[in-house]
Amino acid sequence: MMKRTSINILKYILKRLAKLTVWRFQPEIIAITGSVGKTSAKEAIFAALKNSYRVRKASENFNNELGVPLTILGKWQKIERPLSWFWLKALVFSFLRLIFTPRAFYPDVLVLEYGASKPGDIKYLLEIAKPKIAVITAIGNTPVHVEFYEDVSGVAKEKSKLIEDLFSSGFVILNFDDKEVLAMKEKTRAKTITFGFSDGADLKISSFENRSENGKPLGVSFKLEYRGSFVPVVLRGVFGKPHAYAVAVGTLAGLIHGLNLVEAAEFISANYQPAKRRANLIFGIKNTYIIDDSYNASPLSMKAALEILGDLKAARKIAVLGDMLELGRYSVEAHMETGKEAAKSADILITVGPRGKFIAEGAKNNGMSEHKILSFDTAEELIPEIKKNIREKDLILVKASRAVGLDKAVDEIKK
Repeated sequence: MMKRTSINILKYILKRLAKLTVWRFQPEIIAITGSVGKTSAKEAIFAALKNSYRVRKASENFNNELGVPLTILGKWQKIERPLSWFWLKALVFSFLRLIFTPRAFYPDVLVLEYGASKPGDIKYLLEIAKPKIAVITAIGNTPVHVEFYEDVSGVAKEKSKLIEDLFSSGFVILNFDDKEVLAMKEKTRAKTITFGFSDGADLKISSFENRSENGKPLGVSFKLEYRGSFVPVVLRGVFGKPHAYAVAVGTLAGLIHGLNLVEAAEFISANYQPAKRRANLIFGIKNTYIIDDSYNASPLSMKAALEILGDLKAARKIAVLGDMLELGRYSVEAHMETGKEAAKSADILITVGPRGKFIAEGAKNNGMSEHKILSFDTAEELIPEIKKNIREKDLILVKASRAVGLDKAVDEIKK
């Protein structure tokens, strides 16, 4: 009870300080929500605007009632231990900055992630900072955190709150390929701009390719089309359509701020620093290649990751897949469907965690030989076996919800 009371007091003080900071410095707020792709979109927006504005972006997973105020209050990179000392320091420094920082030293633009792990989260964050530009990346058929909502439409309803009260002078950037997101177009007075691979998107992505050469993964290439103009984009060391979506979002943010299509794409290509463990290429022991996508997982992002594995050429393709959490009643079906997708793209499937066994079952039911499937209960059990069995020029995809701990496995098999 005492701990909960302390947290509530802390949240109240942070909220008040953050609101006062926004009121005093009047930064432009760009807020991003969605079930997947928030962090990559944030990085792309930052890359597009950093040459022209003073821009601050949210760090790591600062997307909740503690993280969003911290981003507004200062350049905090992580919540440090001991917690009592960190929060005392954060509150005192934030109060002093609020009083003494000249306007010219505060960012022009804040790029914030608005998480919605439960109903009411978006409303709380909007009470702190209302955006001028709102981005909704994707919802998908089975979004992460869905176990805390009645159904998928409940998730969409919560995230749509981000755009419902925007002024007509604001902008909404929506994923044209996601029907739940596109339907939100009717819920806002703001100017709406869409992005996607489908015909009809205002900014269309085309000619997408996960590129490799002689069995070595290289990166992605694609084109962006806007109002009859085209620009090619090449990103090295990252893979998958989520990065193309992120670049599209960043490009639209650049266009809103007066850049032309070529300038926006060039700034992003030069400045884009994808967050760690989001489909990044790293080199592994025994001259292997690892697609490290171990930060988190949802059915939508799992499918995108397995598409990467299917597209790239390699001597042998290994999918190391773990549990997807917070899916509620959709969990078994979603894991079985992931197994079906894995059977199409992987030569070897390794699953981790109790839900991972449904991935294995889904793969087996869709034609994958049982002797090509291995299952482990924990990441710790996996590590010695994968170190022993991988071989030269293997391409290894690693993905699961963060709590599964597959980042530890990646750290053990990287060079």
